Amino acid sequence: MANIFEIRNLCGWFGDHQVLKNIRMEIAKFSVTSVMGPSGCGKSTFIRCLNRMHDLTPGFRMSGEILLDDVNIASDRVDPVNLRRRVGMVFQQPNPFPRMSVFENVAVGLKLNGKKMSRGELADAVERSLNMAALWNEVRDHLDRPGISLSGGQQQRLCIARALAVEPEVLLMDEPCSALDPVSTAKIEELIEDLSEKYTIVVVTHNMQQAARISDNVAFFLLGELIEMDKSGKIFTNPSDKRTEEYITGRFG
Repeated sequence: MANIFEIRNLCGWFGDHQVLKNIRMEIAKFSVTSVMGPSGCGKSTFIRCLNRMHDLTPGFRMSGEILLDDVNIASDRVDPVNLRRRVGMVFQQPNPFPRMSVFENVAVGLKLNGKKMSRGELADAVERSLNMAALWNEVRDHLDRPGISLSGGQQQRLCIARALAVEPEVLLMDEPCSALDPVSTAKIEELIEDLSEKYTIVVVTHNMQQAARISDNVAFFLLGELIEMDKSGKIFTNPSDKRTEEYITGRFG
């Protein structure tokens, strides 16, 4: 399977503190890659580098290369706004825009992108995005209600629909289930599996059972280093590095 990302010697710093150390890895198209490891190991920092979310973080800098379809996204020639259209992001806490309806929350990205669409075309795009996020049947009669009136799990799927509306190629998810109940978590996991047929998905998770359920590939981070990356089944049954085995068996983390 072809790779969409190739990361070469990626390092990252907050001020003088190095948080990523010479990360080298590849991310395959139309796959689910889970990034796991204990708190503070660099997981979230890493995936935010994949769409340059840290550009506005004071004191952050990075070196190395992140190739998206063979183009280094760290280059000054790459427009970060266009990059984030291609590489969307879903955060740990659901964050619908509080003063917008369900419909407006999904449509906002299309409007900000300057797409010329009739009201009918916009309505079709919103419906399509909510369907892809497995939310349409639950909200179709309540599109004018505030997005924040939905349950926590519905709000997270609304945020996923908002990200999907602009038709990205990659969807980054930073612990998307950590604030959700088990039923909502199961729906998000099922959704991730369905979306991976059309999108490349990178998920940060603390939950090893979740990583085993949803992932094609797993990357284990520790103290800013990529310790090991392999097929999910290999990582959880026969890891190559002793530190990976110790983390999986609960000896630390």
